[in-house]
Amino acid sequence: MNSLKTACKTYLTIGSLIFGMIFGAGNLVFPVHLGQLAGHNWLPAAVGFIVSGVFLPLFALLAISITRSRGLFELALPVGPLFALIFLVLVHATIGPLCATPRSATVPYAIGVAPYLSAGMQPWGLAIYTGLFFLLVYFFATREGKITEIIGKVLNPVFLVMLFIIFFLAFIRSMGSLRAPQPTHDYLQHAFASGFLQGYNTMDALAMLIFGVTIIAAVQQMGFKRGQQTSLATVKGGMIGIAGVGIMYLGLIYLGTTSRNHFAVAANGGTTLNQVAHYYMGDFGNALLLTLATITCMTTAMGLVIAFSQDFHDRFPKVSYKAFLRMNCFLSFIIANLGLDKIVTWSTPILMLLYPLAIVLIILGMLSPLFANAAIVYRLGLLFTFVPAVLDMVNAFPPELRQLNISQTLIKYASHIPLYQLGLGWLPFAIVGVACGLLVWRLRRDRPVE
Repeated sequence: MNSLKTACKTYLTIGSLIFGMIFGAGNLVFPVHLGQLAGHNWLPAAVGFIVSGVFLPLFALLAISITRSRGLFELALPVGPLFALIFLVLVHATIGPLCATPRSATVPYAIGVAPYLSAGMQPWGLAIYTGLFFLLVYFFATREGKITEIIGKVLNPVFLVMLFIIFFLAFIRSMGSLRAPQPTHDYLQHAFASGFLQGYNTMDALAMLIFGVTIIAAVQQMGFKRGQQTSLATVKGGMIGIAGVGIMYLGLIYLGTTSRNHFAVAANGGTTLNQVAHYYMGDFGNALLLTLATITCMTTAMGLVIAFSQDFHDRFPKVSYKAFLRMNCFLSFIIANLGLDKIVTWSTPILMLLYPLAIVLIILGMLSPLFANAAIVYRLGLLFTFVPAVLDMVNAFPPELRQLNISQTLIKYASHIPLYQLGLGWLPFAIVGVACGLLVWRLRRDRPVE
C-alpha cells in the first residue's frame, strides 16, 4: 500500500513538473481564440489542438529519453552537426527573443491593460508595461532568492484556481449554447486541421525539445536510472500532466465558444479572456486576472531567458551569461512593442517551417531503436520534409510578403501538392522520405559482407 502511495506521489510530481513546463503564456490565449473561431465545430478543432499542443510535447520528451540525448542538439545530431546547430539556434530564437518571450509580456497586456486604453495611448501603454515587465524579468533572472519559489508554489496555483472558478461559473451560468456560434471559414470544413495548426502557436513541442532534458534529469533523480524505467516513468507522469493541460484547454475552448453568444470574434484570445472575466466577476475579475496573468507570464519569460542565455553561453563561452541575458531581454522588449497580433502574425510562418521538421525529428527519435538510429533515415526524412515546409511557410506569410510575385509563383505551383491548402503539404513528403530512408537502411544492412 505504501509503495503504491509512493509511486502515485512520484508520478504526480512528474506530471506536475510537465504541466508547469507546458502551460505558459500562449496556452492561455490560443485555446480561447480557437473556441471563438471554431464555433459549433469546437470538438474536432479541440482534438486537433490537443494533438499538437499536448501530445507532441510528450512525444518530444519520449524522443529525448529513448535516444538518451542531452537536448535538441544531440537529438538532431544524426542529421549532421551543422543542421543540429542551425536548428538549435532557430528553435531557441523562436521560443526566445523573436516570438515566445516577447509574447509572454504582450499576453497579460492584451488581457488586462489594452481594453482600457484609447487607440492613441496603446503604443505608450505597451511600451511602459513591457519595459517594466522585462526590467523585472532581468532583475529576478540575475538573482537567486525565495521570490521565484513563492511565485511558482503560491501565485501560479492561485492563478489556476481563479481559472477554475471562472470555468465553474461558466458551467453553472453559461453564456449560451455550444451549438449556436457559426464557425469561421477555416473551421467550417477542416476544423481538425485548423485546430492542429493553431496548436503550433503554443510552441510547446519546440520548448520541450529544449527543456525536456531537464525533466528527464529530474525523473532520473527520483530513482529511475535505466533508460526503459525513465521512459516508462515519463509516460506515466506525462499522462497526468497531459490530463491537466487537456482539461485547461477544454475549459478555455469552452469559454471561447460560448463567448460568441455575447461577444464578436476578437483579434486575439486575450481580449476575449478579459471580456469573459468581466462578465463573470466584474472589474475585480479583470484586476485579479491581470495581476495573476502578469506573474504567470513573468515566470514563463524568466524560464525562457535563462534557458536561452545558459545554452548560448555554453555554445559561445566568449560571451558572458549576463550579456546574453541583457541582449535577450532588450530584444524581447523591442519585439513585444509590435503587439500581440503582429507577433502572432509574423511568428506563424516561422512555425510552419520549424514544426514539421520538429515533428519528424520527434517521431524518428521515438522510433529510433527500430532502425538503430541510422543517420540515413533522419536525413532523407527531414530532406523530403524541408522543401514542402518552406512552401507552407510561404503560404502563411503576412499579406506584405505573400503578395510578392515570387511568393505568388511559389504558391501557384505548390497548390497542386496534396494537403497544401490545409497547411500540411509536408506530411505526404515526410512519409515518403522516411520510407525511402528505411528502405536504404534496410538494403545497406542486408548487403552481404564481401
